[in-house]
Amino acid sequence: SAAYAIIAYQTAFLKTYFPHEFFAASMSMELSNQKKLSEFYEELKRLNINIIRPNINECYADFSSDGKNFLYALGAIKNVGYEAISKIVEEREMNGKFKDLSDFIKRINPKDINKLQLEGLVKAGVFDKLNNNRQSLFNSIPNIILKSKNIFENNSVNQIDLFNEENDESYIENIEDWNIDNKLSKEFETLGFFISDHPLNQYRSLYAQYNIIDYEEFNTKEDILSSNIASTILKVQEKKTQKGTSYAIIKFSDLSGVFELFVFSDVFETNRDILLEGNSVMITLFKNYVDEGKVQKKINIRKVISMKEVIDRPIDQVKIKIQNLEGIKKINELKLKEGNTKIYIDIDMDEKTLTFQLKDNRKIDHKMLNLLRNEKNIEIS
Repeated sequence: SAAYAIIAYQTAFLKTYFPHEFFAASMSMELSNQKKLSEFYEELKRLNINIIRPNINECYADFSSDGKNFLYALGAIKNVGYEAISKIVEEREMNGKFKDLSDFIKRINPKDINKLQLEGLVKAGVFDKLNNNRQSLFNSIPNIILKSKNIFENNSVNQIDLFNEENDESYIENIEDWNIDNKLSKEFETLGFFISDHPLNQYRSLYAQYNIIDYEEFNTKEDILSSNIASTILKVQEKKTQKGTSYAIIKFSDLSGVFELFVFSDVFETNRDILLEGNSVMITLFKNYVDEGKVQKKINIRKVISMKEVIDRPIDQVKIKIQNLEGIKKINELKLKEGNTKIYIDIDMDEKTLTFQLKDNRKIDHKMLNLLRNEKNIEIS
C-alpha cells in the first residue's frame, strides 16, 4: 500500500505543477482508448488548458505541449494509424509546413494516405487551415489518392506533368460544406468527443424560453427538483432486465460537462429512435431525495425530445421591449416578413409602459430572436 501511496502522490504532484507534461504523457499511453481520452479531455477543459485541436501543420503523432498550449495527437484519430501519421509529421518537420492541399499531396508518399486514413483526418478537421470545407474534401478523397499516385509515379521515373499547375485544385469537388450537426457528428465518430465546437451552441437561443439549465446546476442545487437540460448523447449502453425488457445507461454532454443517467425501459423504448449517439436532446429531469438529510438522491428522466424538433416549433408570440426610438428603427431595419407570430411591443415613455400589438403577424424564428437579443435597446420576453 505504501508503493501505491507514493505513486498517487507523484501523480497528484505532476498533475498539479506540470499539467501539460502529465497529460501529454498519460494520454499518449492511451492513444487508441477513446473513452479514456474523452475523460482526459474533460479534465483539460476543467483546468482551462488551451487545447490545439487536430491540425496537420501544428500537431504531432503523440500528444504534446509547447508549454502554453496542449496539442492534440494526430495518432489518436480513429483509423489514421500511428506509423503512417508519424511519417507525414516527419516530412513536415524536415521540409516545412504544408502550404496548401496540393503541397501536401506532392510531398506525401501515397502509401501513407489510404482512403480510410484520409477519411479520419478530414472528419477530425485536420485540414481545416488548408481547406475548411470538410464535405468537399471528403467527397474528393478518391481524386486526392489518384493525384497522389500519379505524382509519385511521375517522380519515380523523373517525368514532369506539363498540365500540373502549382495551385491547381480542380480535383476538389465544389460543393457546400456539411451542416454543423453533420460536421460535429463525424468529428465525434473519429475522436470520440466534440473538440471544434459543441452541438448545443446552436440551440442556446432556446435556453431562456424552455428554462434550460446545466446539469451541474440541477444536480447540486437542493431546491431544484425538476428542470429541462439540453444535452448531446455521447454513448448508449443498452442492457436487458431479467424479464428481457431493455433499459439503458446513457452518457450525456452539456455545456458544463459530462454526466451519466439510468434510463428506465418505458422511457428508453418510447424514445429509442432519438436516443442515439451524436443526437442532441432536451431531457426533463426529476429529482427525489431518499433521506431527510438530502444526501442521497435519485434522478429520473421524465421526457425526451429532439433539439431539432424544439427549434423547429413555431413561435406563437413575442414581446419586444424597447427603451427609445432607436429600438423602433432597429426593428424596422430587420424588415420582418409576414408570418404566424404575434408581436407585442412595450415602449417606456414618461415613466409609463405603453403596449402595442402589430396589426399583422410576422415571421419570427429562433435565428431572428438571436438577432433581436443582440441588438442594443431591445429586450425579448
